[in-house]
Amino acid sequence: MCAPSFYALPAALIQQQCRTSQYYVASDANAVVEHTRRVLLIEDNEVVHMRDDGAVHIFKFDSDQYSRRLLRPASVQRGLSTLEMEVEQIRKGNFEHFMQKEIHEQPDSLTMTIRDHLKTIRRSRRILFIGCGTSYNAALAARPVVEEHSGIPVTMEIASDLLDRQGPIYREDTAIFVSQSGETAYTLEALEYAKSNGALCVGITNTVGSAIARGTHCGIHLNAGCEIGVASTKAYTSQIAVIVMLALALGVDSLSTQQRRNAIMDVLYNLPSKVRDVLKLDRDMKELAALLMEEQSLLVFGRGYNYATALECALKVKQVSLMHAEGIVAGDMKHGPLALVDETLRIIVIAIRDASLNKQQSVRQQLKARKGRLIVMCTEGDAEFMCLIEHCLQPMINIVPLQLLAYQLTVFRGFNVDQPRNLAKSVTTQ
Repeated sequence: MCAPSFYALPAALIQQQCRTSQYYVASDANAVVEHTRRVLLIEDNEVVHMRDDGAVHIFKFDSDQYSRRLLRPASVQRGLSTLEMEVEQIRKGNFEHFMQKEIHEQPDSLTMTIRDHLKTIRRSRRILFIGCGTSYNAALAARPVVEEHSGIPVTMEIASDLLDRQGPIYREDTAIFVSQSGETAYTLEALEYAKSNGALCVGITNTVGSAIARGTHCGIHLNAGCEIGVASTKAYTSQIAVIVMLALALGVDSLSTQQRRNAIMDVLYNLPSKVRDVLKLDRDMKELAALLMEEQSLLVFGRGYNYATALECALKVKQVSLMHAEGIVAGDMKHGPLALVDETLRIIVIAIRDASLNKQQSVRQQLKARKGRLIVMCTEGDAEFMCLIEHCLQPMINIVPLQLLAYQLTVFRGFNVDQPRNLAKSVTTQ
């Protein structure tokens, strides 16, 4: 098992006013940036000894990975690093909750993400996206465009399941590890597993200097800004944007594909303004949340590009409002989920005008025939609407009102939006 990386953080190391230094120990830099930006990065199998006189010593234990015996420690010399974030990033500003603030920061976070330069990966027989929770859903949302432009088969892996199965990874594979914090325990262990099998390892994180950022061969920083709320919002849309741009970088720049590539890039450039438009639905989502606050369960049906949207919507509702919710691929409706439908069940159907619209309309009609209580997300001009953009980027638009719905639902139900029960922002243990 890969041990989590911890930060030992001296509180500015100012000794003029006190004889002994103050130290903060955390698994995520966000927890301490308001106290200090000078950090000491701790690697796996290391122990930090902090003495009363302010001295700090690091000892590294050589570990036998088979017997788990800790062998004789050796002293380590390491300098301080500086965090690249500001205190303002972890404050709520004019918003009531961090989750609300971070939903509304998505236009800016997308702008910062798009500005980044992407590393291209061209030599691989397979691409594996590996992550947990929201990060997994983001990769799933972007998988179709990666397959379309790279021509490389893409495999999706939940990090814990990959480790349980000890799934095969080869030297010719590219393994892409997606994690907002860069410290997710299962994803870190999966990284070590992939490296031991010789795969090229790429990290997509939102935290410079995180364990995944340091452990991968190369990577992309989301630059989405600090995210404090446990339920990830702006990192999700930025992860999709980064993976889409990676897909474009992997594609062959031929005359036949140039028009499609240019169309996607134009939409990416204008995406922040589209997200701002969708944020105007906040009041509508508040009214919808008022209708849903007493419900016990919610089903979300999506397909194609928006299957991941259905999963992410259900995850957000579960995480913060503590309501049971399930994201379902609509094509599987008759293989079980349809049995749940009656006049007591609330259902969201994502039916945007794309290649799957006719099939989703059929799903809607069948659910209505079983007396399901439907909420339909559709394109502007159809009814309750969403603006329509390039289909592969539509999930970044569609998720925003659903995030707002989860937020407003949680406020109505009286639960803690930023710190849901039993959950942590950085999952550094298994």
